Order: sequence, then C-alpha cells, then structure tokens
Amino acid sequence: MWFSKSVEDTVKELEVNLETGLSTAEVRSRKEKYGTNELVAKKKKTVFRMLLSQLNDWLIYVLFAAVFITLLMGEYVDSAIIVIVIIINAAIGVFQEVKAGNAIEALMKISSPKALVRRDGVTKEIPSAQLVPGDVVVLEAGRIVPADLRLTETANLQTEESALTGESVPENKLAEAIYKDPKTPVGDRENMAFMSSVVTYGRGTGVVVETGMNTEVGRIAHLINDEETTKTPLEMRLNELGKMLGKIAVGICIFIFILSYFQGRDLAEMFLTAVSLAVASIPEGLAAIVAVVLSVGVTAMSKNNAIIRRLPAVETLGSVNVICSDKTGTLTQNKMTVTQVFTSEGLIALDDDKKDEPSPSAEFLAKGMILCSDATLENGEATGDPTEIALLVLGDHMGLNRKKVAFSYKRMNEHAFDSDRKRMSVLVEDEEKNHFVFAKGALASLFEVSTRIMSKGEAQPLTEEGKTKLREAAKEMSNGALRTLALAYRTANAQESPENMESEMILVGLVGMLDPARDEVKPSILEAMNAGIRTIMITGDHRNTAFAIAKELDIARDISEVMTGPELEELSEVERLDKVDHINVYARVSPEHKVKIVRALKDKGNVVSMTGDGVNDAPSLNAADIGVAMGITGTDVAKGAAHMILVDDNFSTIVKAIEQGRNIYNNIKKAVIFLLTCNLGEVVTMVAALMIGWASPLVATQLLWINLITDSLPAIALGLDIGDKDVMKEKPRSPTESFFSQGAGTMTVLGGLLIGLITVFAFWYGHYELGYSPFDSHIPEKVLANGRTMAFMVLIASQLFYSLGLRSFKKPLYKIGLFNNKYLIGAIILGFALQLVVLFIPFMREAFRLHMLDQKGWVMVVILGLLPLLTLELYKIISFKRK
Repeated sequence: MWFSKSVEDTVKELEVNLETGLSTAEVRSRKEKYGTNELVAKKKKTVFRMLLSQLNDWLIYVLFAAVFITLLMGEYVDSAIIVIVIIINAAIGVFQEVKAGNAIEALMKISSPKALVRRDGVTKEIPSAQLVPGDVVVLEAGRIVPADLRLTETANLQTEESALTGESVPENKLAEAIYKDPKTPVGDRENMAFMSSVVTYGRGTGVVVETGMNTEVGRIAHLINDEETTKTPLEMRLNELGKMLGKIAVGICIFIFILSYFQGRDLAEMFLTAVSLAVASIPEGLAAIVAVVLSVGVTAMSKNNAIIRRLPAVETLGSVNVICSDKTGTLTQNKMTVTQVFTSEGLIALDDDKKDEPSPSAEFLAKGMILCSDATLENGEATGDPTEIALLVLGDHMGLNRKKVAFSYKRMNEHAFDSDRKRMSVLVEDEEKNHFVFAKGALASLFEVSTRIMSKGEAQPLTEEGKTKLREAAKEMSNGALRTLALAYRTANAQESPENMESEMILVGLVGMLDPARDEVKPSILEAMNAGIRTIMITGDHRNTAFAIAKELDIARDISEVMTGPELEELSEVERLDKVDHINVYARVSPEHKVKIVRALKDKGNVVSMTGDGVNDAPSLNAADIGVAMGITGTDVAKGAAHMILVDDNFSTIVKAIEQGRNIYNNIKKAVIFLLTCNLGEVVTMVAALMIGWASPLVATQLLWINLITDSLPAIALGLDIGDKDVMKEKPRSPTESFFSQGAGTMTVLGGLLIGLITVFAFWYGHYELGYSPFDSHIPEKVLANGRTMAFMVLIASQLFYSLGLRSFKKPLYKIGLFNNKYLIGAIILGFALQLVVLFIPFMREAFRLHMLDQKGWVMVVILGLLPLLTLELYKIISFKRK
C-alpha cells in the first residue's frame, strides 16, 4: 500500500534516485522482471474463428445446401468445385480481415500515450509501455498519467480520475500526504496518481509503483476499445447498399427459377445456377475491401506524419474546405529565438555572433525567465514548451550558469499558467532563505498585477508614461513579427499561497522572440487555395505580430482581415456569422474562442479542420469536423480528442493528409464501381439469355469462379491505386454528395449493360461459329460448351480489362499511364493465368464444362473483351478534349 508510505520510504524501497532516475541497465533488468506497462487486451480472434465468421452467412448456407443436392445427384465434380470456391472465398476474407487488423494495430501503437521520464540524469519522452516500477515520471497539465505513481513533488497538481472514481471534478494532489488507514478509498489518496487519469492543472513528479495489470485500472479490467474497431459511415453505407443489392439479386434469381420452371428447364441445374448467380451478383466483399483500403491508406498516411485516429476522418478529409491552424510550430518552425530584450535601459538587439556583456537589468530579466521555465535543455536535447526553451537559450547567450541558478533558487510553490490569466508565477527560495515571486506572461496581463517598474536597479512607481514606453516597445516588436513576453517579480514570504502570489509586482522588462515561417508552408497554403480550401490562422499573439506572419504567408492582405479574441467575444451570434467569411486571422485568442470560431464556420456550411495542442483545446477539436492535434507539442488530452495527429506539427502535413484522404476516398469509389459494374454484367448476361429462351450461358461453377476472380484481387488493386497528382486541383467534395454522383452511377449501369450484352453476343457467336444458333431446338453438347466457353472467357476478359479504365473517372488511360499500378497489372495477369489453367488442363476443362477455343474464338475473346474498355476510354477522351 504505497499511499501509506512516505516519499523517502517509497524511494528507498524502489531503490531510485529522484534526481537522476533509473539507469538504462536497471530499466532493462526491471523490464524482464515486471514486463511491459500495458493492460491485457481482449484476445484477438484466431484465424479459425475468422474463418468460421466468413462462413456464417445465409448465402454460404445456401451454397452448402447446393453441395448436398449435387452430391445426391451424383455431380461430384460440381460439388468439389463449389466447396473449393467457398473455401478460397473465405480464405480471401480472412486475409483481408487480418490485413486490416494488423494495419489498425500498427496505428494504435504509433498513437499510444507518451511519458516524460527521468533516466540516467536526463529527462526524455518515451512510450508509456516502456515504464517500469521505480521510474521517475514528470507530470504536467494535459498529460495522461502513464502508470500508478507515488507522488514525490506537487505544485497545485490536479488530476481527473472519473474513470476510477466516477467523479468528474478534478482531485487535488499533495505529495506530502500519508494515509495509514489501509481502507482509504482511491479517490481520497491525494499522494497517488493513477494510470489513465488526466493531469488538468499544475505539475508534479512521481515514482512508478505499479504498472500494467497491477495498477488500479488493471485490477478492475478497465479496457477501452478504440474507435478504430468500429465501422466507418462509408462502410456502413456500403453495407446497406450491399444488402439492398443482395435483395434485388435474390429477387432476380427467384424470378429466373420460376421462369425456368415454366420454360420446362432442368430445375435441379437451374436451382444451382440461380443460387450461384445470387452469390456472384452480391458484392459481399464490399465492406472487407473498404476496410482494407482504409486501413492500408491510413497506415501509409502515418508514414507521412499524419496519424488518423478515427477512420471516418479519412472520408471527411475529402470534404474539408477550411483549415483553422495554430501559428506557432504549425505555420512556423517552432524554433523560438529571443532576438530583442527591452528594459528600462532601452532596447537590446541580440546577435548570435556577438556575446556582449549584458546589463544588470537584462541579466536579471534572463534569470527570472529561467526560474519561470519548466523546460529542460541538456547537451542540445530539449524538452518542454519551445517558448520556455528559448528562454533557457537566452540565459546561455547572456553567459548565465543555468545549473547554478537552478541550484541557488529552490522552487517552493507556483501558480500555473492558464488562458484566462495569461501568466504563470513561481515562488522561489534562495540560499539565504529569502523568498521571491517571479511571474511571466503577456504584458497586458502583468500590468494588471504590477504597481512598480525596475529602473536603474531600483523599483520606481509604474506611471502611465512607463506603461506607454513598454507598450510602444511591445508594438515595435510585434510589427516585426516578434512574440513578446514580459517578466515581473517581488519579494515574498514562505507561506504565500498561489492565489496571493500575483500582486504588488515590479515589472522588469520584456523579450521579443522570433519564430520564422516554415519554408514549405507558403506553397502549401497556395495549393490548398487552388483546391478550394481556405486557410485561417489562429494565434495567441498580438494583432500586429499575427498580421505580419499572415501577410508573409499570403493568408491575409489587410489588417482588416484580423480580429482579436476580445473583439470576437463582443459580437452577437448573428454578427459572428456575418464576419466569419471575411476574417482570416484571429489574434489574442483563447481556447474558448476557438469553439465559437468553429461553430460559426460550420453554421455557414463549411467543413472545418481545427488544430490544437492544449487541454482546453479539446472542445474545439471535438467541435471541428476534423480535429488535428500536435504530435510534438500536443498534450495527451488534445491527442485523445483529435481525429488526426500531426507527428511533425507541420501545416503542410495537413494539406498532404487532405490530398491523401481525397485519393483514398476516390480509390474506394473505383473499387466499388468496379464490383457493381461486374456484378451487374453477370446479372444482365443471365437474365437476357434466359428471357429470350436460350440455354443458360453460364453454369453454376463458372459463375462462382468469375466471382472469385473479379471480386477480390482487381478490386483491392484499384483500392490501392497511386494517387492522382491533380486531385488538389478539384474543389472539395460535398459531404452530402451521393456515392454515385458525377456520372459514377451512369457509368456503373452503362458499363454493366455493355459487359452483359457483349457476353450474350459471345454466347451467340460460340454457337454461330459451329453452324448453330442458340434458338435451335437441338444443340449438341459440344456447341453449347463452346458458346459457354466464349461467354465465360469474354465476361472475365471484359471485366479485367475494364478495371484499367476505372483507374480514373475523368482522365484517359494514356494520361495516367498503363503500368504504374503494379498491383492491378499483377491482378489482371493472375486472373488471365488462372483462366488459362482452367481451360488448358483437361480435367479442369471438363470440371468447368468448357471447350477448347479455336483461333477465331481467341481473336473474338480479345476483341470483345477490350470493347467495354475502349468504349469507356473513347467517352473519357471526348470529355477530356471538351474541357
């Protein structure tokens, strides 16, 4: 019971030094003893269970019934073929399920929570699964607690533990507390932080005491199922489409069976044919193919620094027409550098090449900024907020010994930063037991709590004239695209509470920091503009600073396009809706303002992407159609609320993700249209031939074989097609747009009709070639087999060739290239190879009731097989030239 032990006893028992943490060798040893810090997940479905689930379908049951009937009839070859087709179909389904599962599992690992840990004397970020008992973990607002911790230091620390306690109100934490009662409830253990809880305020450190299933969360088997395991809206829509098409197909098959009865056909054979047509005409592979394409697509996106946490986001990406982006680190390099310092002694421009002796006031300003920083910087390796890292670099530039400063001043308490106050403060004690409060924040914020100003080493009353000088200095820095940060201090006593620390303060000065725009951002903004996507910059900077960067990036051209958070607050909802189309930059914005901006944009019919990194950004990320969290600077809370995580915090990655999202959606559309066109072609072939009184152009085993060849590899290959490089020249897709819009539905119907009628013609030609007609009353078995072989080969050839044309709905094949989708070329070659195996191996030919084609027959197969593709390409060429 770690909550009943003191910090000293805990540290001693776990054999760890709080200053340096565990050594690498010790971590390795403990990992072998305790294992990984992970909850035991639900057991994965075995391959056998997956296989059974693939067979658990009413159509498959009907096929098994067909197997039983054919066995009774003595048609052993047909029975064997049907069984083989069932098994191969199920195996393909299992492969698709495994492929999708592996891709999603890889994504879950990529986006797993991180922990800030102290090891070998260095603070670094690692995956939380690598934690072991004894690790020293640093906690800060926005992070998810990665394991059960005995807290060793707390500064206004609060955690939200509703997953364990059911209480949504954050719990205050106190490292010094000790509870002797072994029955102390979890919610009352103020000296503990528990796995999966969220740090909502303050900071602290703790030592890992329990990991994995030994944590409180592990004991109650609190397993969270990630949303990636649910079906996307697209999958659900296609599932419904599949069911509807299935009902239509079954209806047609019943009609065929009844028609066959009145036409006096062999009912047993027609029963098998009708069942096989039902199986062949229902696109049962739709949902599986969509799952594979989505999961493989988002895995590829993760390699390009965009982690999709929720699969529906891929569908939404194609419709985004507004990107609301943070400035710092997203549009800029996130490499803050202090370039100017202003004190009562005037403005000092810092030069990396020159290290002049700093003035006493500038040195004091740098020292105060270091004491107000939670960042670390050792041997070029930094952790923490880039702004605070820049303040540490400022101290180095001025020749301060940061280790000595940190050793000389011990932090006793702090009032953490929040977006309402726009400042943070610390209470420190020097070696002589004197106490001081240092506060850093926005200049306007420090004006509220300051009454004096440091001038020539002495505290003087803060007059309006003094405020004006500081404001002018800040404005001049802002006009130069610098972000400003001010510092104030005062003497204090050891008992100062956080609420009383910020009063009667002495302003010291301010610093100006430059964060240059990323080189690749400006072209990305232009690319987004050409794609019909508007970019809006949102920042906490001053109006002038924000406008300077926005103008450089072509986001805004006039200062009238800039609005501040307070100005936004004053607008009514109607006024906000009126202004939202004209404002491209929001400055001095708090996280609460972001929600209002998102709602106003959505109310005007926009599909909005919003970036965020803080705890308070979670509501706006949830409110946006696509919430985007920063992977580097983002808190775990922001990442948890987001649909997408930027690994590199780069605006260009958002634009690339939209491009990839559009291409993934288009690829799914290609695969679906191909499947439906092929299935329609098969139905048209059978219905047309039987309606005019001909023999069945295809037997049951042939229909099942066609379904196997075309419903798997070519469809998946289309789903994995390379992206269209011109996809970002198109306008965003409307979220309400039908899946069969822009001619896709017409293309499906006409393509299916053409393939079906050509196959019917091939069946006729197979008779005509040998001097007969399908209308003849007595047709030799050899002639019928030749007709069926022609229909069989032409139907497969036309479907495989047609898949090439569906790589683009608008561009002719010569514009996109014939061989640059290797998967599709491979699928087509494999499809033809399997056809030749069936036709050329004697026992296979007999099993499928085929006849060897002569030279004229092969020529006709090639010509008729290419006809649907050539027709589609001719249509696209005419359309392309018109444009």
